[in-house]
Amino acid sequence: MNDLPAADSHPSRSSLAIPFGAIVLAMLPAVLDQTILATALPTIAADLGRISDVSWVVTAYVVAAAALTPLWGKLGDRHGRKRLLEVALIMFVSASALCGAAQDITELIVLRAVQGAAAGGLMALAMAVVGDLVAPRERGRYQGYIAAAFAAATVIGPLVGGLLVDEASWRWVFYVNLPIGAAALAGLRLRLPAARGERPEHPLDATGAALLAGATSAFMLTCIWGGDRYAWDSTQILGLIGATVVLAVALVWRERRVADPIVPLEMLRTPTVAVVSVALFLAIATMFAITVFVPLFLQTTTGASPTQAGLLLIPMMLGITVSTTLSGRSITRTGRYKRFPIAGLALMTLALVLLAVFAGEPSQTTIGVGIVVFGLGFGMVTQVLIVAVQNSVDRRQLGIATATTGFFRGLGGAVGAAVLGAIFAARAGTHASSGVHALSPQVRADIADAVQIVFLVAAPLAALALIAALFLPELPLQGPDQAPAPGADPDERLRRGTPRVRLNQPGIERSQR
Repeated sequence: MNDLPAADSHPSRSSLAIPFGAIVLAMLPAVLDQTILATALPTIAADLGRISDVSWVVTAYVVAAAALTPLWGKLGDRHGRKRLLEVALIMFVSASALCGAAQDITELIVLRAVQGAAAGGLMALAMAVVGDLVAPRERGRYQGYIAAAFAAATVIGPLVGGLLVDEASWRWVFYVNLPIGAAALAGLRLRLPAARGERPEHPLDATGAALLAGATSAFMLTCIWGGDRYAWDSTQILGLIGATVVLAVALVWRERRVADPIVPLEMLRTPTVAVVSVALFLAIATMFAITVFVPLFLQTTTGASPTQAGLLLIPMMLGITVSTTLSGRSITRTGRYKRFPIAGLALMTLALVLLAVFAGEPSQTTIGVGIVVFGLGFGMVTQVLIVAVQNSVDRRQLGIATATTGFFRGLGGAVGAAVLGAIFAARAGTHASSGVHALSPQVRADIADAVQIVFLVAAPLAALALIAALFLPELPLQGPDQAPAPGADPDERLRRGTPRVRLNQPGIERSQR
């Protein structure tokens, strides 16, 4: 059944504390997973004995998450987001337990794909549930809380992963998800309201879902493998490109004709969704210039150790937390949101230009200034754009709209990693894969030049995202105490995102039996 609200107000902040905390806990394992796992990969490879396949442990997760994110959003719209969020959480925790018990690399890879598929649902559905619970004008504040939790998880993840590997076993990298997931599931079951709705009028577009998953998987593998595992002109990559095109064309043909498409094409033509999709795609692509190449740059040019290079990213995370929190509070107070992604993308562009300039005579201080400016900008972009999308669509499409933006975020990450990685590899050469301490001064200089070029390429991408954000419509955000005027058109109220959820009322259950 559809997860539709049944009244005209949202719960108070005090009554939101436990369900919102449960939502954040439900997302947290998916956020922690990648950062914790990165530290354990070498140990996993040594233990399971197939180092040539260890990259699949990451690839299977990323591809499955991106391919199935829109499907989770659609299922949530049709059958209830609370129910599907619980299913995704149980699926993720179960896969985590099995990953921890895996006895060979093939088994681990398969289970990682299952875990990734569940992670796509956790992220998309949790964000949509926040849209159900929180009034549009208040969402910026709560998205800020989520961003702060994510920033902390990003910093803590590698440290926790290293501690678990050193003091226990790599298997605890997966087992640690079990208590977090259990606590989140208890909170969701007991305190998250579930709304009744009508049974879907049309069957699920299973063919469209399969075509979307196939096209996404082929595209992601092209980005991940191209120029790395296989040459761009190899049979494998050309075959993946061909499969991507064929499946994408078939998907568009299918979605234009089916009664209830998995991704409504008219949604992608709406100004807000189109602008946000483009802006997120480009913004996330530029993020890889910081998270991937800044630590490498610091190690090769300033003599920082791997741990020091990782810790030097903490100021960026603090910048993200501060700007997301302040922008969320301002949105709650004023109801205005367009100014923030514009300002944020301008700061991101400036930061990348500064980093390119600083790369000429690098130091940990100057690079630190650049990444702090980038973090301050980035914190005003992604979460605010999600608020804009959720405010612009019919509540019946909240799940698929949120999942669609998440889908383009994933694609942006894949393209950013592929394009910037290819640029770096072309300039740095084959010696870039050697250990940092074994590099000659000339090779270090080549790597520094390559990272500088990466910054110079990423800056125009951020500028293009800024140009896209200039076209973002700004629809009025309603507050939790602003009921619609008597006789107001309900469809207009839906379009504008007027708050209509209340705890403890007919049609809203505290737990879904």
